[in-house]
Amino acid sequence: MLDMELIRKDREAVATALAKRLDPAEVNRALDEIQRLDQERRALITEIDAERQRRKAEARAYAEAKRSGATPEPVAESERKQLAELESQLDEVQSRLRGTMSELPNLPAEDVVAGGKEANRVVRTFGEPPAVEKVRDHVELSRALGLVDHERGVKLGGSGFWMYTGLGARLEWALVNWLIEQNIQAGYEFLLPPHLLLDSAGFAAGQFPKFYDDVYHLDKQSAPRGQFLLPTAETAILGAFQDEILETAKLPLKAFAYTPCYRREAAGSHSDERGTVRGHQFNKVEIFQFTLPEQAGTALEAMVGHVEGLVEKLGLHFQTSLLAAGDSSAAMKKTLDVEVWMPSTGKYKEVSSVSWGGDYQARRAAIRYREPGGKQTRFVHTLNGSALATSRLFPAILEQFQQPDGSVVVPEVLRDKLGADRLTPVR
Repeated sequence: MLDMELIRKDREAVATALAKRLDPAEVNRALDEIQRLDQERRALITEIDAERQRRKAEARAYAEAKRSGATPEPVAESERKQLAELESQLDEVQSRLRGTMSELPNLPAEDVVAGGKEANRVVRTFGEPPAVEKVRDHVELSRALGLVDHERGVKLGGSGFWMYTGLGARLEWALVNWLIEQNIQAGYEFLLPPHLLLDSAGFAAGQFPKFYDDVYHLDKQSAPRGQFLLPTAETAILGAFQDEILETAKLPLKAFAYTPCYRREAAGSHSDERGTVRGHQFNKVEIFQFTLPEQAGTALEAMVGHVEGLVEKLGLHFQTSLLAAGDSSAAMKKTLDVEVWMPSTGKYKEVSSVSWGGDYQARRAAIRYREPGGKQTRFVHTLNGSALATSRLFPAILEQFQQPDGSVVVPEVLRDKLGADRLTPVR
């Protein structure tokens, strides 16, 4: 969440930054409430400290009186209850302050503009859209090539699910394995985290409370502490380091994970979200970095370059866009999307969002570092990115590499893993 000290010292700057994402009136109402609760919290702390000091003084006076042989009056029980009431009030105020603070999004970076999708800006493009005669979409191609069984996927899981079959299952697994190898070569440590996470991990990542209903939760009887199916490995990697002080010498700490991702979002019905483009379960490889604040800018550039390099090695035409504040995740200061070209729709589709969270997630997760020999701790910065989401790569490969005879050329980097250089229609 945001730095309370920054709100106290420069409310105007905070309000201006948040206005890139939220209605200014809404921002000011939230900041008014936060500052009111903060003042009430500080006043209660002062009152409680004074009461504790008074009690210490009374205890010393009582002990001295006892030593001198006097019979001192004990502290009235009503006064003891008064301190308990003050502490209860403080707990309530702190809970309300934390709740209000947790609902505010991150402050966008200076070069991130206000607005939604319409304000996104293309910053780089790789290659040219392939010349495809009589374009067939990926759903038609996957059926003709025997790669994905959409009907049986729905039979198994309902709307928004599919099942890879035959060479389709092998192509999906070849993509996952190739991405794992590429991320290891780039210096990221491979993790395989649990798919069920405690609610605390969702809060740490900034997904709860606002997007609480977007994920699949276990019922309270089965999971009294609160558990949910992870929507992205970002949540797991960040959550794995909650409440830790990282060694400064080991920063940046680079990790990645492969997981299926589970989301309640509506499955795509529009032409550009059919097939495997959007669903309730999909595979993704996620990279993550914990850095010192001064390392974050360089890390973001490196991560975007790494992701672009992966898509380039696959031979796909794509572009990279800097997202406007309203189109970025609420927990992120800055996001760049790498988007592949989909010939059937004439549009680009995001296969990776690479984001810099600043210290927003680290504050929620209490992840810090300490300078060698120092006593004070500071919050790390967090960065994450898909490297990559295979359910979007899969259709892009089919559409961009489709041939007039109905076959699809396999990207060169995947041929050894797949054992084929071309996918041909099922007879």
